[in-house]
Amino acid sequence: MVGLGNPGPTYAHNRHNIGAMVAHELAQRGSASFKSRRIQRAETAEVRLGPAGIGIPSPEADQLIVATTRTYMNLSGVPVRNLMEKRIRPDHVIVIHDELDIDLGQLRIKFGGGDNGHNGLRSIRSHVGTGDYFRVRVGIGRPAVRMEVTDWVLTNFRTNERDEVIRMVDLAADAVESLVTSGLEKTQARYNS
Repeated sequence: MVGLGNPGPTYAHNRHNIGAMVAHELAQRGSASFKSRRIQRAETAEVRLGPAGIGIPSPEADQLIVATTRTYMNLSGVPVRNLMEKRIRPDHVIVIHDELDIDLGQLRIKFGGGDNGHNGLRSIRSHVGTGDYFRVRVGIGRPAVRMEVTDWVLTNFRTNERDEVIRMVDLAADAVESLVTSGLEKTQARYNS
């Protein structure tokens, strides 16, 4: 599971970093700490996830590698490819990312598709060679006023949006757990808004 975003504290609360925020929520739920993987250009945390939930010991629990990239968004494919190298197939990857065409407060889960102008997804397709992976698309909406997309995604969420962002991060983390334990169809039926 890779939460997309830009590295460093300057970007930590930007709209573009909602994927990384969800990754941090999942690691926290699993009581795991991120470790820097310089060669892979990512930070990873390993958690156990099974029918009882994340971080709860169970014989049915599987290992979930939760990652954030240490590159800028337009180079996201490099760490994703490095993390997948030799042992992870694309259909075992979940990418969490911001989505302009979905209103703040809404989620969409899907498998495969195009990049829809998203530089992180474009980079992943370029470096991995396919778009056939799971996506948890977290709505950030479009600006109410005329503004360049690049400026919008690099703005912090407004104060009056913070409660909604906290709810969305929590909901997106729930959706990732569901995707792993219950599959795509059940997760879409429950979380696609």
